[in-house]
Amino acid sequence: MYSTALEYLPAIPELFLLSALCCVLVVDLFLNERQRDVTFLLSQLSLLVTLVLVVVFHSDSPRVIFANSFVADTMATVLKAFICLIVLGVFVYSRRYLIVRGLYRGEFFVLGLFGVLGMMILVSGHNLLSLYLGLELLSLSLYAMVAFDRDSARASEAAMKYFVLGALASGILLYGISILYGMSGTLDLIGLSEYLRREGTGNIGAVLALVFIVVALAFKLGAVPFHMWLPDVYHGSPTPVTVYIASASKIAGFAFVMRMLVEGLGPLHNDWQDMLIILVVLSLAIGNLVAIAQTNLKRMLAYSTIAHIGFLLLGILAGTRQGYSASMFYTIVYAITSLGAFGVVLLLSRVGFEADRLDDLKGLNDRSPWFAFIMLIIMFSMAGVPPTVGFFAKFYVLRAVIDVDLWWLAVVAVAFSVIGAFYYLRAVKMMYFDNPLDRSALEETSGMRIILSTNGLAVLALGIYPTALLTLCTRSLMW
Repeated sequence: MYSTALEYLPAIPELFLLSALCCVLVVDLFLNERQRDVTFLLSQLSLLVTLVLVVVFHSDSPRVIFANSFVADTMATVLKAFICLIVLGVFVYSRRYLIVRGLYRGEFFVLGLFGVLGMMILVSGHNLLSLYLGLELLSLSLYAMVAFDRDSARASEAAMKYFVLGALASGILLYGISILYGMSGTLDLIGLSEYLRREGTGNIGAVLALVFIVVALAFKLGAVPFHMWLPDVYHGSPTPVTVYIASASKIAGFAFVMRMLVEGLGPLHNDWQDMLIILVVLSLAIGNLVAIAQTNLKRMLAYSTIAHIGFLLLGILAGTRQGYSASMFYTIVYAITSLGAFGVVLLLSRVGFEADRLDDLKGLNDRSPWFAFIMLIIMFSMAGVPPTVGFFAKFYVLRAVIDVDLWWLAVVAVAFSVIGAFYYLRAVKMMYFDNPLDRSALEETSGMRIILSTNGLAVLALGIYPTALLTLCTRSLMW
């Protein structure tokens, strides 16, 4: 029994989080509205302890448990740690927004913790079935979170669109998985990879399954032409839910692509590389061009996300260790930057005012020079302006693509990145050179001020010294 218990130590963070969120759910039942901070603090404590356990039970060599369905490796450790940190920030940013709108309920935090559990299972998935279960746990949590504001017709509409298209994507993914299982007779990623390497890459059945899986991955990530749900969900969701989807879930999406395409379907690289090139070009073009026409800040950031997904996939399609580490670096950087961008939106909002229009940024420097500076750093990072970390994130991805002789694709990415800089710089111009439409004082809490300031300065600090994070990403992919 002792050796058996030791065998499952790598899954201690997930087991603890599951137990903790069940306790949070039960405790919340006995709290009244004035005691809701107890739920908030317990949720934060659960994430902090989970983060500590992720680090403590880290193993330098990969360990596979639960009948080869769960892997604990360095990549999983790094991604889980950043997921916990980012969701901690999301909860802090969300607190005041939820209180002033009468949405400060335990369900938000419980669903958020269930989503984190789904992300962690997804990150450590070593089996087609465990990957699917982790994805569905995350997706079901997100559907409910989008519809969290039951009195909002826009949120209900967004949740319905998200649910229908998400269910369609899940069905497509499951069909692709069933084809692979029928051919190979295994759900294990390593076994599947060995089968494809042994049987050759010209198998029409494998390519057909690959098409279904890439389409499902594109749906889940929001890549063009499967992006139609993303702007509506970003716009219709309560802003705390939008920032949750825009930040932490993108890290889980990266892990899903790595586990599925690189580890499981690696021998089919030439086939999925061509598919990803199409998704990248379309996402960069549509994301950046349509974002220019947006007047709603959340929709602009949604189309910005689509463009960033294009850059994320650039590193993966390169098919090299350098490309994978650059893509991982890009994903983490984007999650941190997106967290800060929506944090400013939450900072500006108040009762009856969402602050989700671009015009709401006008004159922010007159109202709060410090937070205008924080937003400037974040916008510069998203645009890829040095010395912010966004510049280096794009640089490393482009270098990985150039190293595999895809020069034309790098040129296309740079061209659309320059076009995309327009709408980011437009936001900066509004903050510093336009007169404010609203001169009311910002209603930030001390916790939000500290976390948001740290968030913005981290974007600048990582840009000044990006080597540490890049080295961490590179070392975590030593397969």
